[in-house]
Amino acid sequence: MKILLDTNIVIHREASYVVNEDIGTLFSWFDRLHLTKCVHPITVDEIRRHLDKRTVGTMEIKLQSYHILKTIAPLDARIEDIIQHVDKDANDQDDSKILNEVLCDRVDLLITEDRSIHEKANLLGVADRVVTIDAFLEKVAAENPQLVDYRVLSVKKDLIGNVKLKDTFFDSFRDDYIDFEKWFNKKADEFAYVCKAADQIIAFLYLKVEGPQESYSDITPVFQKKKRLKIGTFKVAFNPFKLGERFLKIIFDNALALHVQEIYVTIFPKRAGQLQLIELLKDWGFYRHGTKSSSSGIEEVYVRDFNPAFNATNPKLTYPYFPASARSFIVPIVGEYHTELFPDSILRTESPLDFIENQPHRNALRKAYISRSIEKDLRLGDVIVFYRTGGYYKGVVSTIGMVENIISSIKDEKDFVRLCRKRTIFSDKELMEWWNLKPNYRPFIVNFLYVYSFEKRPLPNLKRLIELGIIRDVQSVPRGFTPISNDKFRLILKEAHVDESLIIN
Repeated sequence: MKILLDTNIVIHREASYVVNEDIGTLFSWFDRLHLTKCVHPITVDEIRRHLDKRTVGTMEIKLQSYHILKTIAPLDARIEDIIQHVDKDANDQDDSKILNEVLCDRVDLLITEDRSIHEKANLLGVADRVVTIDAFLEKVAAENPQLVDYRVLSVKKDLIGNVKLKDTFFDSFRDDYIDFEKWFNKKADEFAYVCKAADQIIAFLYLKVEGPQESYSDITPVFQKKKRLKIGTFKVAFNPFKLGERFLKIIFDNALALHVQEIYVTIFPKRAGQLQLIELLKDWGFYRHGTKSSSSGIEEVYVRDFNPAFNATNPKLTYPYFPASARSFIVPIVGEYHTELFPDSILRTESPLDFIENQPHRNALRKAYISRSIEKDLRLGDVIVFYRTGGYYKGVVSTIGMVENIISSIKDEKDFVRLCRKRTIFSDKELMEWWNLKPNYRPFIVNFLYVYSFEKRPLPNLKRLIELGIIRDVQSVPRGFTPISNDKFRLILKEAHVDESLIIN
């Protein structure tokens, strides 16, 4: 299998200092899977144009460990069109020429962190073959579970003083912040969210509530007076388990419980990991506000408005809020799958130890539900109430989701597996079985946002749902996506004591 590497990845890999901590893991997987690391001649030319001749000489030697493409594919007409009408400069054109190798099947995959290349790949219909480092690592981890190093993960709330400050995980903070260790020790009696694998920290999150009287004289433009949640320290090292989304859920849950009006974070956009974090935050509604000055340098400030609102075209930007007027559906989920997909909706009769966050679908905020429901008329923004099957007393409603999209036009088994991977509870083998179970009645996919787990215990069960008139009788339990009226939806919310601030009236 030939993997073409974008120029920046090669440069970062061979740099004399660490720019992206994930690249070492990336190249480790190349070796373990015996993949061919390919470099485009354009990359070689760019390296040779470097001003420092000693650096060029060193890089030339290191390039000998790569397969430099001996020939390049003639430009596809679609690439020529992009070069002529989309690309703004020579660098953009070089990116398109590198992408051309994927389009012409000269290589199997292109790995790049460049968003503009990903946008072009999407336009050309090859987005599944142009991936980020993170996406590639998730893919190979899912396909090779026996080779994954991180077998057991868990996110725990712990006192900062119990965390090992000397862990190499914090090296990047020590490099960026002059007084990091002093700050860390001052926070010893405060709580943070920590995730470990094999006793090594791979994710850390510290949150701080700030009142309207907080001083922001070091931020430009200066913040207006509001109650805010500050993301004080946030880092997620590589893992194939969607921990970035898991920690975002923790951030949003805290913001909701604390009734803040805004969330913000300050960050140095130096390393690839920091840039990846910025892109993740932007995907979920954060925007660049300005800068913050300190003794450690100039940081960028990203802000997320947390006042109740709903974006009908992209609900992620206003997550976790949803409109009371939205169309609502109730849908069943079998007990053995329920807590696997929604670990925060765990029942009293289940052990949390069985649902430690060691699978991507458990952590993801964007999940997938596979269905053969007769009712398929779902659309963006529709609300889903998940009903855990179990009979008169044990069947309960537990979770709210929001539809992102429906995928019913699926080419084949391979496409189905690719579309579902990491967002469902099923392995690739189980997905293939799902696809082939009824060849004349293929399943479709509902991609949805995991919004809220009902906190009240006991949860409203089938007996109570029948008493309230939400479900007519035992024979009428949902077998697919079943529409329910706004009045019935509100009854469920009231019965489950759902936080009303989630609901946009």
